Amino acid sequence: MKTVLHKADTRGYANHGWLLSRHTFSFANYFDPTRMQFGALRVLNDDQVAGGQGFGSHPHQNMEIISIPLEGDLEHKDSMGNVTVIKEGDVQVMSAGTGIIHSEYNKNKDKEVKFFQIWVFPNQEDVKPRYDQISIADLKKKNQFYQILSPNPDDQGVWIHQDAWFHLGDFEAGKQDTYTIKKAGNGVYAFVIEGDVTINGQALNRRDGFGLTDIEQLTITADSDARVLLMEVPMIEE
Repeated sequence: MKTVLHKADTRGYANHGWLLSRHTFSFANYFDPTRMQFGALRVLNDDQVAGGQGFGSHPHQNMEIISIPLEGDLEHKDSMGNVTVIKEGDVQVMSAGTGIIHSEYNKNKDKEVKFFQIWVFPNQEDVKPRYDQISIADLKKKNQFYQILSPNPDDQGVWIHQDAWFHLGDFEAGKQDTYTIKKAGNGVYAFVIEGDVTINGQALNRRDGFGLTDIEQLTITADSDARVLLMEVPMIEE
């Protein structure tokens, strides 16, 4: 087993007034050559957007982009004609492919919106751009991981052009679960959304990231009530 630990307070930080963003991996003005990616996982941003503010229209190409809202309402508009709102309990995915232009704004003027923005390198370039969003309310399970993303359109959750699987876990203190790697050679990046957990002997706290490679499974124990995102991805190099 090989591991990499990214404590919450070591992340990149940007304060744009309307946007507070913490970057697990190099992004925009934050650059650390040792923190460019974890395999196919390229971006993991923890964003907080002020009321009525947001990201104006901007392009993406050849990237799988996943948004997981934590609080508030985020309005999305794109060049494919989609106008939607995502909120806590939803998962949004875009395959940028040959090119897409979109904007994201806090729909509410009186409260913040908080969400994770995640980028994954695709295994196919120049695909037709695609947008989807789902509610995960009916997928949730207590004290065990449940799938929210996979490579297969027929599987549970959203899908992307990559051999990647994302799972969420909502745990009560003292509970334990084991996750088994879906594809040999893949690694898993665990991100603690809330609470304190121990994964394969490593104690982790809120917003810590922990990457594991050369494993077949991992075991998580909740040291408090906790929520964890597991991102299994191929260990590619860019």
